[in-house]
Amino acid sequence: MANHSLPKQRTVPTRREFLARSSTLAVGAALGTSALLRSAHAGGDETIKIALVGCGARGTGAAVQALSTSGPVELWAMADAFPDRLRGSLDALAATPNMSPRIKVPGERQFVGLDAYRQAIDSGVDVVLIAGPPGFRPAHFEYAVKAGKHVFMEKPVATDAPGVRRLLTANEDAKRRGLKIGVGLQRHHDPVYVDLVKRLQDKAVGDITFYRCYWNTAAPAKQPVKHDGLTELEYQIRNWYFFNWLSGDHIVEQHIHNLDVCNWLQGAPPVSAQGQGGRQVRTGKEYGNIYDHHFIEYTYANGAKMFSQCRQIPGCLNSVAEFAHGTRGWSDVGGGRILPTGEAELRLRTKGRARPGSTGSGNPYQKEHDALFEAIRSGSDFNEAENGAHSTLTAILGRMATYSGKEVKWDQALASQLMLTTDAEDFNASAPVAANADGYYPVAVPGISVAL
Repeated sequence: MANHSLPKQRTVPTRREFLARSSTLAVGAALGTSALLRSAHAGGDETIKIALVGCGARGTGAAVQALSTSGPVELWAMADAFPDRLRGSLDALAATPNMSPRIKVPGERQFVGLDAYRQAIDSGVDVVLIAGPPGFRPAHFEYAVKAGKHVFMEKPVATDAPGVRRLLTANEDAKRRGLKIGVGLQRHHDPVYVDLVKRLQDKAVGDITFYRCYWNTAAPAKQPVKHDGLTELEYQIRNWYFFNWLSGDHIVEQHIHNLDVCNWLQGAPPVSAQGQGGRQVRTGKEYGNIYDHHFIEYTYANGAKMFSQCRQIPGCLNSVAEFAHGTRGWSDVGGGRILPTGEAELRLRTKGRARPGSTGSGNPYQKEHDALFEAIRSGSDFNEAENGAHSTLTAILGRMATYSGKEVKWDQALASQLMLTTDAEDFNASAPVAANADGYYPVAVPGISVAL
């Protein structure tokens, strides 16, 4: 696991500075917006050209949603580390109803390799959809912003603290340029969540004293790929989900959604975390170096707690949910229920939640793209990167606590110099982690491992 020092110009903000960043950068955010819009639609052409970077299932779904926004849009370029992933995505998009007329990706704009993102971004597009493994997210975002592109990026926005800081630095430039930035934390675009969060912040259950949130499921859909014939770096990227430098561990890659909701309700990220976790069932060498369960107690500045569970073990109780408990009742947040003490229950959700990759006017996965593309066309403010960074670092903070077995403060996590990732653009380069002689990768041991 690499541990590199950061470039000197990337200063480490305190928690107060981190939270204040959006307000200090607001002045001047609109500067250059009109010029950007004129550049994006030169000659009066209102067609927005899109590049997809990362052609897995989520990237393909994001492309469908971007191409389903109102107004003329085209998928102009695609990039992936692997040719089979790009081809599979292109075939799936072409087979999706109503998509073919909007797909303009000839062979010369199909880019393959670890550096393919640069070529796609430089191909004459207006918007970049960034959906490769999260470990590469800061580098891809940084390059897109330098190129003056609007961005939709999937969550999480990084897998380590240096990556969070790198992304925030790039986002300062994005704000100065007036670029529009969306992040795939779609609950912020779910009308039920939006309504319920406002009601809870308006004291529908009194002062909230603690939260419970869960991402407990069976094994993920992603299955390990065999090592045969692959370089070590290629093998790890093929199996990105099971390496913490690429996915952040499942607490960062998936549980971030639930942590994000609790932070949203609280209005700020936590100040500390302590917890425990490990590998109880998913212990084979093919599962890289991530845990299969985490439990964290987060503490907010006002003393409120967030009790967080995420587990990926078959045969156990499953739950993907958030709950808020107040002085005058409680709420099943994801279920859209508010239960004030001594009053009738209020139900806001009348049907099930949408699935990734689906479209429709009320679908939050679609609505997050609708909002981004509307902002691009209108020139209105739209930047979700800082919230994405808050929520990503909250998840990383929890991972630091479970990996180390210690209480970790927010400012410690934010200042961490432990760099997990690599900017390598050649499959023959060294991977950030190496297996031992038996093929097992080093797994964090609480009380022993350095995790921040």
